[in-house]
Amino acid sequence: MEIFSSSPLLHFLLVLTICIACVNFVHTAPTKIGKGYRLIAIEESPDGGLIGHLKVKKKNNIYGPDIPHLQLYVKHETDNRLRIHITDAEKQRWEVPYDLLPRETAPSLKQTIGKSRKSQIPLMSSEYSGNELMFSYISDPFSFSVKRKSNGQTLFNSSCEDSDPYNSLVFKDQYLEVSTKLPKDASLYGLGENTQPHGIKIYPNDPYTLYTTDQSAINLNMDLYGSHPMYMDLRNVKGEAYAHAVLLMNSNGMDVFYRGDSLTYKVIGGVLDFYFFSGPTPLAVVDQYTQFIGRPAPMPYWSLGFHQCRWGYHNLSVIEDVIANYKKAKIPLDVIWNDDDHMDGKKDFTLNPVNYPGPKLRAFLEKIHAEGMHYIVINDPGIGVNKSYGTYQRGIANDVFIKYEGKPFLAQVWPGAVHFPDFLNPKTVEWWGDEIRRFHELAPIDGLWIDMNEVSNFCTGLCTIPEGRICPNGTGPGWICCLDCKNVTKTKWDDPPYKINASGIQAPIGYKTIATSATHYNGVREYDAHSLYGFSETIATHKGLQALEGKRPFILSRATFVGSGHYAAHWTGDNKGTWEDLKYSISTVMNFGMFGVPMVGADICGFYPAAPPLEELCNRWIEVGAFYPFSRDHANYYSPRQELYQWKSVAKSARNALGMRYKLLPYFYTLNYEAHMTGAPIARPLFFTFPNIPELYELSTQFLVGSSIMVSPVLEEAKTKVSALFPPGTWYNLFDMTQAIVTKEPHYRSLDAPLNVINVHLYQNAIIPMQRGGMLTKQARKTPFTIVVAFPLGASEGEAKGNLFLDEDELPEMKLGNGQSTYIDFYATTRNGTVKIWSEVQESKYALDKGWYIEKVTVLGLNRIGGAFEILSDGTKLEDTSKVQFATEEHKYIDKLEDGSHKKSMMLDIQGLELPVGKNFAMSWKMGV
Repeated sequence: MEIFSSSPLLHFLLVLTICIACVNFVHTAPTKIGKGYRLIAIEESPDGGLIGHLKVKKKNNIYGPDIPHLQLYVKHETDNRLRIHITDAEKQRWEVPYDLLPRETAPSLKQTIGKSRKSQIPLMSSEYSGNELMFSYISDPFSFSVKRKSNGQTLFNSSCEDSDPYNSLVFKDQYLEVSTKLPKDASLYGLGENTQPHGIKIYPNDPYTLYTTDQSAINLNMDLYGSHPMYMDLRNVKGEAYAHAVLLMNSNGMDVFYRGDSLTYKVIGGVLDFYFFSGPTPLAVVDQYTQFIGRPAPMPYWSLGFHQCRWGYHNLSVIEDVIANYKKAKIPLDVIWNDDDHMDGKKDFTLNPVNYPGPKLRAFLEKIHAEGMHYIVINDPGIGVNKSYGTYQRGIANDVFIKYEGKPFLAQVWPGAVHFPDFLNPKTVEWWGDEIRRFHELAPIDGLWIDMNEVSNFCTGLCTIPEGRICPNGTGPGWICCLDCKNVTKTKWDDPPYKINASGIQAPIGYKTIATSATHYNGVREYDAHSLYGFSETIATHKGLQALEGKRPFILSRATFVGSGHYAAHWTGDNKGTWEDLKYSISTVMNFGMFGVPMVGADICGFYPAAPPLEELCNRWIEVGAFYPFSRDHANYYSPRQELYQWKSVAKSARNALGMRYKLLPYFYTLNYEAHMTGAPIARPLFFTFPNIPELYELSTQFLVGSSIMVSPVLEEAKTKVSALFPPGTWYNLFDMTQAIVTKEPHYRSLDAPLNVINVHLYQNAIIPMQRGGMLTKQARKTPFTIVVAFPLGASEGEAKGNLFLDEDELPEMKLGNGQSTYIDFYATTRNGTVKIWSEVQESKYALDKGWYIEKVTVLGLNRIGGAFEILSDGTKLEDTSKVQFATEEHKYIDKLEDGSHKKSMMLDIQGLELPVGKNFAMSWKMGV
């Protein structure tokens, strides 16, 4: 749910009010800030890195006094990761807590600034080389650069000329600045979370502010719910692509300015802690990045099914009616959600005794669990101040709340007056887990949706509960502040000297959140830890859920930070039912894959209502949303009903698109495993598979699922064709595999796309596992497998590969070696007139115990079909193949090949097979004449 300050009128009034009140926030033309620093000493550190000491060259007081002495630490932490850490040499500064995001610690501070040492290194420009990356520096004024060792390409260069629109290194208590020069042809991605109207590629001179904010996704180019100070840089050098990534490990608010040929960080606290990941492919970058920040969380199989939610399911009978209507419309549905409707007075961990009475809800859950369905509820961090409320009582007794001048900080969210738990406090984590346990006994939920955790507050400043009036009184909108509040601007934390572009209007950083001078455990300021709130809550929630029954947790979090994907899924927040929002969702979904949060999706059909509700839009949105990694329809309290069965046409599109998703569940689940093992995004830009093609670097209207399935949706009103860009090779229509598109160069193709049709294509050289599908993932999982082998069209020589991961999907860990998982590699070749297809199984027992088998193999792109068919299972030839049937069909093309030819090519279905998935199989046949 969203605080409605983001509605257009209220947003305008907010902008007007803040702009009038804060005219002094507007920046004048930039003035050079100081002369930078000079490197006065550098030496090898005991761990094989470098430690240097920097001294400010000329003090000034713009944004506060300079920190006179800095410590520089540089280390090649792995073959492909370089760290550059700069901090105050004399005083400890705030850093992202090492226990929250585990990593190597930086060296302790040295007090012998500039004094001579043994093993000192000459201060002239020097290089420190690792396997893949090279660090070099200039001592006066100090600057550093990072180069790729293999080709000498400069990836980062912090030097500054007088004519540059940025400064040399600036390091003050509340203002840090550093820049890098960039080639104009570098394509940058990341720096999120924001809604990017120009597409996935970072656009010069667009604002990029990182500060977690409860601001709906309909706001363009503004700081939204997540802070990910990471970007990927993709460059094409003479036709060959090289990718790397840069992470600034810092949780403070920051503006990042990208000018096309340079990028500048302006950060209001903490340290400069840079990590460089050498790539050189986009997939390698995400692998290296997630190896460092934490691999994406394994997701339970059922979470890859379709989810239905709405704020406004007023009672249990409405929920039951929704499920019944999905069944009646024959639309798959796995998970039903409650927004705050199930709560008693909107209080966490409670049930409404009238609309969601405990005994009835438990009976309902027992019924849907037996069928294989699941149930998830929302949970906001604000705990209602109510002396009769057990969660509040236990929170006060355990002293778990964020403080302001020694007392729990008072805010307002949906229950009225609230306190916010301090998840940096170990006691809070224990208390939170216990509250989850208590609620699970009341209602055995299957996951938690943690919302409003940026953190969101309907009020601003220091507040008290009014005397003599009820707050909220239950008559007006719930998001209007009714506490008695006064602004807090008396400290440098509430009113820092540099104003980040918060909310796109340089709003005070404590606006509609916790006052930034409030304190967490051990005196940590909200000023520093603000953007970590959702991340710390996610970790506590994960721990609490996993302790329940030892199952794999499912958590959906709105606020995210670096590493959130290690614990949770994400949705793109409160969007609107517009064609633009549908289009923007693709970029945000692809961005989060790069951030290491692969389980991501947008609210299908839109959260905020369009006027009038658009049937056609909902058709097109489910066609896209069926291929989001996380697929959920969710709507606002005030929206017209938009479940997929509300319109016959949308129900038809849903059956079509979700029908294909449910057939592809084994492929999606295997991608979930790959994401967990290597960080590989589930939904990804086309340049991940085709990095050498510059035409794909800005493409934001198509995406890949895994490496081989391309989705090309209709994103505009009243269109029945879509222009799709096809990279070179053969692409087969997944809904009709006889249809093929072949291209030697990247080409746009016009595809038919009637209202109920989504164009999804399978690329050559791939093998994908499919099943028959079903109305529930539980049913779909039990059906036989089809293995689809895609050769290049009409190739006399070709090869294809694929894989399949199967496990007991609620185990907390997703891995091989536990006796409850199986992994299969599939291979296929066609050469010398013979086709061969075979599998190599690791840990066969689990798949054999489940009795899974392959009933069909579909081979695409054969230039002819012959005889001498043979099948082996575990090395033994199958003598009885009487049930095996062969069916062939010639491929059709939507247009002729570039050379005007028309190659004859066949699709072969081998049916009637009963090959155990858990046994190695091999089949071969001659191609004929």
